[in-house]
Amino acid sequence: MSHIYDLASGVVRRIYEKRIEAPAILDAATDFPNAVKFTKAWQGIRDEALGLRLGKAPRFHDIMPEQAEISANDGLDWRMFVLKAYDVTVPENLARMPVLSRLLAECPEVKSAAVSFLAPRKHIPAHRGPFRGIMRFHLGLVIPRQPDGRPATIMMINYQERRIADGEGMLWDDTYQHEVMNNSDEARIALLLDVWRPGMPWDMEILSRLIVRGVQSGMRRRGVSFSG
Repeated sequence: MSHIYDLASGVVRRIYEKRIEAPAILDAATDFPNAVKFTKAWQGIRDEALGLRLGKAPRFHDIMPEQAEISANDGLDWRMFVLKAYDVTVPENLARMPVLSRLLAECPEVKSAAVSFLAPRKHIPAHRGPFRGIMRFHLGLVIPRQPDGRPATIMMINYQERRIADGEGMLWDDTYQHEVMNNSDEARIALLLDVWRPGMPWDMEILSRLIVRGVQSGMRRRGVSFSG
């Protein structure tokens, strides 16, 4: 299944690359103006996240078995508390994070939302997302620091080192190669949002909507569970 997924992802990615030119790191003020709502509320979101039992949330490869190579690679946890997945909401999870739930209701361009828990020393190997119709927004909630004060979680995006601290956000294109390393003995907690890309060519807009419907259908068919 992973081989088929990789082949299909590669085809989709090439289609988008021919029609949409985009840098690896995007300007949130232009492409996701509502990002400021999440960054302003980051402490409230963080407090809600700390109140969750993130150690009981599903691991990423429990939700998407095709991603076992990057999620289960080293036996360390990468867990996801999912509130929304491709416009399919998870009411019981939304109820546990009312601050974040309110913001998501105000921002329909956010198609997926999850709190990501990265175990100490977890390494997510280099990989690429398939779908340029959405953009990825990271918001630091609990980011461990190195002895020199810098964030200990490193993201290599398109071979460039990126770090965000508590309360900092970054909008980027996950179809570029990227990997993540939590170089600390503490867990990293971040909010991950998938945001609809504005201003796509009409054919890419249609294709993007078809892909979202296909993912929704696949989740219903497989009976994906987002509970711990």
